[in-house]
Amino acid sequence: MSRHTLSVLVEDKPGVLARVSSLFSRRGFNIESLAVGPTEVPEVSRMTIVVNVTGLPLEQVTKQLNKLVNVLKIVELDEANSVQRAIALVKVKADAGQRSSILEVVQLFRAKVVDVALDAVTIEVTGNDDKIEALLKLLEPYGIKELVRSGVIATSRGGRSISDRNLRPADRTA
Repeated sequence: MSRHTLSVLVEDKPGVLARVSSLFSRRGFNIESLAVGPTEVPEVSRMTIVVNVTGLPLEQVTKQLNKLVNVLKIVELDEANSVQRAIALVKVKADAGQRSSILEVVQLFRAKVVDVALDAVTIEVTGNDDKIEALLKLLEPYGIKELVRSGVIATSRGGRSISDRNLRPADRTA
């Protein structure tokens, strides 16, 4: 199985997310992670899509994505030449006796405590999937009460950018 991260610039219009995700499902791809948000260009959103592919040609799906009217640009970001991050909020059981050892684990991972209750702490961790998984493994013995994870967001390393400040949905030629 090979993991692929796609950065897709789309027009910020209703229904675009549904059309893009249904294209993946029609082709038998399971989306592992999906994050969508605004860009520095008004009226343009960025979708970061992570898929694991087993024997299916991702190239076919990207060609079909390019044919969608609202898709402006697609770039595959490899892990070596991109910065990829996710965020997780982890609510962990923490009585007075456990709290100090949980805080040590939090400091090791450069995470932070964002909420404290009498019987639990909520931890925010940002990083790649390996870092988040490693923290969860160490917190598991204390008892994870709740876990919320975002999708991966990614950008290319260095000064390169996939978006152009002059990129506007109306400027796109079909």
